[in-house]
Amino acid sequence: MITFEDILEEVGAFGRSQMRIVSIFCLVSVPFSFVYVGIVFQGFTPEHWCRDPVVSGIRETCGWSLQDARRATVPLMNSSAGVTYSQCQRLDMDWNTTGLTCDNPESELIQAQISTLPMTGCKDGWEYDYEGRQSFVTEFDLVCADAWYVDMFQATLSVGFLVGSITIGYLADKYGRIKSFLMTNFFIGVAGILVATSPNYIALLVFRVLFGFGVKGGWMVGYVLTTELVGVEYRRTVGVTYQMFFSLGILILPLLAYFIPNWRWLQVVFTIPYICFLTYYWFIPESPRWLLSQNKRNEALEIMKAIAKENKKTLSKNIETLTDENTDSVSTVSFMDLFKTAKLRKFTFILSFNWFTSAVVYQGLIMRLGILGGNVYVDFLISGIVELPAAFLILLTIERIGRRLPFAAANIVAGAACLITVFIPDSMFWLKSAVACVGRLGITMAFEMVVFVNAELYPTVIRNLGVSVCSTLCDIGGIIAPFLLYRLAVIWLELPLIIFGALAFVAGGLVLLLPETKGVPLPETIDDIECPNRNKENQLKSQQLENLLPSDVTSNKEVTAV
Repeated sequence: MITFEDILEEVGAFGRSQMRIVSIFCLVSVPFSFVYVGIVFQGFTPEHWCRDPVVSGIRETCGWSLQDARRATVPLMNSSAGVTYSQCQRLDMDWNTTGLTCDNPESELIQAQISTLPMTGCKDGWEYDYEGRQSFVTEFDLVCADAWYVDMFQATLSVGFLVGSITIGYLADKYGRIKSFLMTNFFIGVAGILVATSPNYIALLVFRVLFGFGVKGGWMVGYVLTTELVGVEYRRTVGVTYQMFFSLGILILPLLAYFIPNWRWLQVVFTIPYICFLTYYWFIPESPRWLLSQNKRNEALEIMKAIAKENKKTLSKNIETLTDENTDSVSTVSFMDLFKTAKLRKFTFILSFNWFTSAVVYQGLIMRLGILGGNVYVDFLISGIVELPAAFLILLTIERIGRRLPFAAANIVAGAACLITVFIPDSMFWLKSAVACVGRLGITMAFEMVVFVNAELYPTVIRNLGVSVCSTLCDIGGIIAPFLLYRLAVIWLELPLIIFGALAFVAGGLVLLLPETKGVPLPETIDDIECPNRNKENQLKSQQLENLLPSDVTSNKEVTAV
């Protein structure tokens, strides 16, 4: 009997056909990054203050700028960021009765009495220093008491991610990879347009959940399909490359946001690629590995023949005996198997915590760029450039040093950078930015490494279950991250960095408790996890016997062994 891996070696483990398919599917990661961190631009909160109809009329009559009117009529307040213009209260007075004139925009009378004047809320809305641009924050006035609604925009996306990744993963296993991918992208196209045309913020949040439901599930299907089409020795490289295109999307996003000033049109641009992905129906085959697992042997063989032809390879006649090596495996696994033994409990806790930490710190550092007050487009572009070396550093170190030390170091460096950034004064802008970028690089490496380390630690019988359960903490972290960042930043801008730094430090320390998986065969059973040395000794003894004993003896050793 010949297995799928044997056929894959014959057609080419990573030939021209697989290169084409992987290259096309890597494009799926680009718009995924737009959706994942697009809140920085779609939900940007500019400088704002209470709108006063009388002041607005005077400003238009006099031809003042927004800044001129703010200096003349908006009181200064003490805040965590120092003395700033009031954003949520205005002076309760009739400006027509004051000495405010076009020639005297900063009336001495007003400035002298400003501390004793009564205050009131922003009952007439807000003015935004965001001329020519519009975010959903400025459209729906999500500031002051309603600022927490902005957090919901990102949290609802992560809720969609959580439900979608589980649901679409199930559909992909049941109905096929490419069918699920195409159906998901059609769903994303519809949901994305609904987000862009939302009549109110409640509808926006509902459609945002649906949008997230499809986006992450479709991305995961693409990841699975590409890794199933290549040989074992290429899967890790393909997986890291697939994620590297996410970082490429991070570089493109600020350029799109700069030239598309309206959040609704930006949402349309985010959605268009998913509609284009429907054309993959004509370019991408179904996963032959999945077809084989569904006993659709003839269809799998036809696809493998087509791949061999494109790779200019010739298949042997042995393909007629192709069988799925996993058809006889027992699939009766449960959630409790992840906690069955002491080592599995340790793996599950540490990996879940690392998924959670990676999501919180990564999203937090990116979203933080939108509240720092600098040029968000330049800051975002620079931080995106820093992400690109992450994939190369991973590929450079994991086969030379191993998994555990680079994984732990990435988390610890990210945590140290966050904590150091807190204590660097704002006057040392470039140093503060450089240290923050190092933290961004570290957490990007940690995020990309947790994916394959998770898969390497669990035995085959519960590997898929282990990755699925642990990675759900990533989406839970995504739900918490916006509240953690935006609400704590109101108290003190640097407070979220202390939380991020502590989480990353703990995550890095916990990683050091994991075993090294470099050069270690993937465990097949739970016993392989609990007694790895015994299995290595048995394997070594078996190899020594095969080398020492005659072939007729070795062929019968299983019969004579007690």
